[in-house]
Amino acid sequence: MDTAEPTFFDTNPKAGVVGQPLDRIDGRAKVMGTAKYSAEFNQLPGLVHAVLKTSDVAKGRITGFDTSAALKQPGVVAILTHQNVPKLAKTPNDAEGKKATGAPMGFLPLTSDQIHYAGQPVAIVVADTLERAQYAAALLRVQVAAEKPTASYEDPKAELFDPEKIQDGKAKGHTVRGNPQAAFAAAPVQLTHKYTHAINHHNPMEPGATTAHWEAADRLTVYESTQGVSRTQKYLSAMFGLSAEQVRVVTKYLGGGFGCKGATWPHTALAVQAAKAVGRPVKLALTRPQMFTSMGHREDQTQTLKVGATRDGKLTALIHEKTSTTSPWDNYAESNSKIINMLYECQNFEASYQLARANVMTSTFMRAPGEAPGSFALECSLDDLAYQLNIDPLEIRLRNYAEKDPSTGQAWSSKSLKQCYARGAELFGWSKRNPKAGATRDGRLLVGWGMATASYPVHNSQGTARARLYADGHAVVQSGATDLGTGTYTVMTQVAADALFLPVDKVRFELGDTKLPTAPNSGGSVAAGTVSSSVYMAAQDVWQKLIKVAVMDKKSPLYRAKSADVEVKQGRLQLKNNPQKGEDFAAIMKRAEMADIEGNGQGRYGSGYEDAQAAANADPSKKDEAGDHSMHSFGAHFCEVKVDPELGTVRVTRWVSVHGAGRILNAKTARSQIIGGSIFGIGSALMETTVRDQNYSRYTNASLADYHIPVNADIPEMTVEFIDEKDPYINAMGVKGIGEISMVGVAAAVGNAVFHATGKRVRSLPITPDKILATKSVQA
Repeated sequence: MDTAEPTFFDTNPKAGVVGQPLDRIDGRAKVMGTAKYSAEFNQLPGLVHAVLKTSDVAKGRITGFDTSAALKQPGVVAILTHQNVPKLAKTPNDAEGKKATGAPMGFLPLTSDQIHYAGQPVAIVVADTLERAQYAAALLRVQVAAEKPTASYEDPKAELFDPEKIQDGKAKGHTVRGNPQAAFAAAPVQLTHKYTHAINHHNPMEPGATTAHWEAADRLTVYESTQGVSRTQKYLSAMFGLSAEQVRVVTKYLGGGFGCKGATWPHTALAVQAAKAVGRPVKLALTRPQMFTSMGHREDQTQTLKVGATRDGKLTALIHEKTSTTSPWDNYAESNSKIINMLYECQNFEASYQLARANVMTSTFMRAPGEAPGSFALECSLDDLAYQLNIDPLEIRLRNYAEKDPSTGQAWSSKSLKQCYARGAELFGWSKRNPKAGATRDGRLLVGWGMATASYPVHNSQGTARARLYADGHAVVQSGATDLGTGTYTVMTQVAADALFLPVDKVRFELGDTKLPTAPNSGGSVAAGTVSSSVYMAAQDVWQKLIKVAVMDKKSPLYRAKSADVEVKQGRLQLKNNPQKGEDFAAIMKRAEMADIEGNGQGRYGSGYEDAQAAANADPSKKDEAGDHSMHSFGAHFCEVKVDPELGTVRVTRWVSVHGAGRILNAKTARSQIIGGSIFGIGSALMETTVRDQNYSRYTNASLADYHIPVNADIPEMTVEFIDEKDPYINAMGVKGIGEISMVGVAAAVGNAVFHATGKRVRSLPITPDKILATKSVQA
């Protein structure tokens, strides 16, 4: 009997549905309202509602509660405070607890009488209806001894510190390559500019929401608005002293996240504690104002970038310094310097970070964390260099094009940036650009063109999937992934259909449940590549098992064939050198009396086509070379703006984005992703800012009425294209992911267009009319 592993099968994707603009599998359910979100599991027996009572002050100590009026209200079930809330097995309030729980914040409310930030939960009110819980919470009185808070790194009381000094001696806050200080001092051309970025909040359509149900004393089910069910499961199992098997987390539909749902925040644990206290299922949904104080934010930050260059525009030194605000417990800061370190060829680089503790909650990853604000500083500085040297902004980027990763010296796994530049410039008409700033008009409006480079790394991750093929010609494929709303249901159905040679309507893809095979978070652009590769490899496992059945079946035309000599084409198993000799998978399964056959697969980034083929063929001569390569997506944004010189208003009037991001799984959802990310970036560039009062450390515009985001009238028709890019190292499907890169460089493209229109360089985001009117023109 032949025991060699069968070959790795090519699904001939060009002939299948992968890459095609398939309509959303989940579209009808969402449009018709049958898609059930985490706050919509209303049929649980005895369901009650929880409302958070939050602190109005940002620093102080709770001295007492007056619950009398609230407890008298009809339907009130319980009022929980730090004095009577059920105790936890672990909290993130110390280093060991934070590591065990995976919590994003090193403090859990209701664990003491201390208040550390405005909006901190100080009590939970539970009632039989939401309205009764809200009313009782309004009647609850909390006595507080308030103290003067610190609001940000700009506060005179704030003390700056270098994070590297308190992180086990690891120089995480300081990076040096080459001799940047000497190179900058010797550079014929020197630029030094400061860039500031406002606080941004995520504000997805669906707020943070938890429905917690203790089905038994030691068995918990949570319907959670999360980007990763497995991460939430880890958090809750550690917090409540349960095994992972005792905690089930379900997220079938998610109304967006942008990073704020990538970690598990305190309100989730508080909802579960409330359910334990009252012995009934509890639903807790954050209000819009609470979204500003409950799930993190993009931190307020200042970057100083020094650029040294030759007179022909070649970079000789990049020195980056960042200062930002963090919470009283954590050292979180976006790693802005990473993109500055790798995007352009430059032999000398230095980056340092400083933080200041303030009375705010911990900030967190927000779409393209680090790369988005970092690219704003770098791409605006590169434009300044281009204008100073009278070089076209696109040309100066080509002069500094990196043929390999400057930060590591590694070759790129694939890079199509030059093609992105060329195609984007062609679509936009860049060659017609007037090089002089402030010289182009449309009537009374100033017209400006700007562009910027986009890049985002491929993060290491891995996951698993299960595929069950039935003899009647349908399949169920499963993975514990999350669909952020970007199309995971759809693209994984496409991958499974091609890999199993079935029509799309014969495949059902299931996700969003910790009972399913483990998958990574939907975030960091990892889900598409990891989960699709897992699904693909699970399908290969199905075919390998079927081949083993066929070659042992005396009635099969493939009887006694070597497994390595058998291939699969369109669901038919056949000999490679004699395709006429073979049969359909259904015939094999029917004879073997197999109703179904199951395969399992693991996909991971950094495991490319070659590695997958090597694993399937058990060929030790094949080497996984992914570790020898730097893996990034690349792209280019081109922007036109029209500026009213009297009012200072800016309108984006044309937009082109071209990206090289590996294999595209669905042309329609991918285009939508890029459009969405670009709109996100335009909002950051022109509108989005959360205002924190410097005296009270409270947000003054914590609502969607006052926190401005783009609407349809703010956005023009957008042109999006992808370069056909094949990456042989990235993963089994060659997918890089596009959710993050769509935002990188967007704010810079807008800022560069504003400069071209006005001759005024605004280095503070958002670029609002007052800043344009207050900024003097600079000499181009």
